[in-house]
Amino acid sequence: MVKMQEIMELSVAERILMIEKIWDSIDRTDIPVPVNHEQELDRRLPRYERGETTFVSWSEIKAELNAAK
Repeated sequence: MVKMQEIMELSVAERILMIEKIWDSIDRTDIPVPVNHEQELDRRLPRYERGETTFVSWSEIKAELNAAK
């Protein structure tokens, strides 16, 4: 068993890779999707398919958050 102290001694890149491996090992078919999430996706999909959805990049979001500080 890996101890938390050992994990914290890894580099950030190594920890991210570990997280990715753990995430990939999870069988997501066992995780139920909440009904309200399904409803929201069903509501949004037609707007996306009609080209009515706009997207914002992560860098734009970060810049906006930093400007609000």
